[in-house]
Amino acid sequence: MDKLETPVVVDKLPRYIQVYSTLEFTRLVCALERAPRVSFSHNHDGEKILSVQMDILQQKPIVYYTPLERNGNYLCYGLKSGKEESDIVDSTSDSSKLYSPIIRIKSLPKTLQPGNGTLDRYQPIELEDLSSLAKLTWGFDEVPFPLFLFPHNDKWLLGVFMNFNDEGTSYFCHIVLDSDPKNPFVRFSSTNGIEPTFVSNPSEHGYSYIKIIKLKNTHPLVDYGHLQN
Repeated sequence: MDKLETPVVVDKLPRYIQVYSTLEFTRLVCALERAPRVSFSHNHDGEKILSVQMDILQQKPIVYYTPLERNGNYLCYGLKSGKEESDIVDSTSDSSKLYSPIIRIKSLPKTLQPGNGTLDRYQPIELEDLSSLAKLTWGFDEVPFPLFLFPHNDKWLLGVFMNFNDEGTSYFCHIVLDSDPKNPFVRFSSTNGIEPTFVSNPSEHGYSYIKIIKLKNTHPLVDYGHLQN
């Protein structure tokens, strides 16, 4: 008689992944967006955080977060003398800035509390160059998907999380860098043949830009065992 197989428990609870800083989070929800995304403030592992859902991996919400530095009504993002600025403010009085509304959640329902897991992972696809990565992120929408940057062993991985069909495998399409590029944007053009480059801000006219979001640690949901040599 065949043994009864233990049913596989599918964990559909969110996975929370910390970005490097509040500035990285503010860039994520504000920079280059048609309209800034809403930020949610709530408790997580005993501390207040700001969070935003950016993806779904096999029905599991993928949420990025940063610790909440202080209370306020809006995350404020802007550029001053070519440098990014991030702040938490109570009003949207400065029209030169972008603002993400902060929604304070008193208590998370069980469906939004963190889970840790199924074995679902993003499958890595290594691209040859930054130009290929830029064209891939730009080709699906008028607003390019953000690029995520994080260390892995002695290298840095920079890439975009994608799903080519709604129910299929999710992928991490990336390039490998020898070091942190430091600059938070990729500048590129589809018309002048100039290779993409890392820049400090998206202010030069005549180019398209992709924002880079650095993570606090190595991304926990990439299948590193299948990295290409």
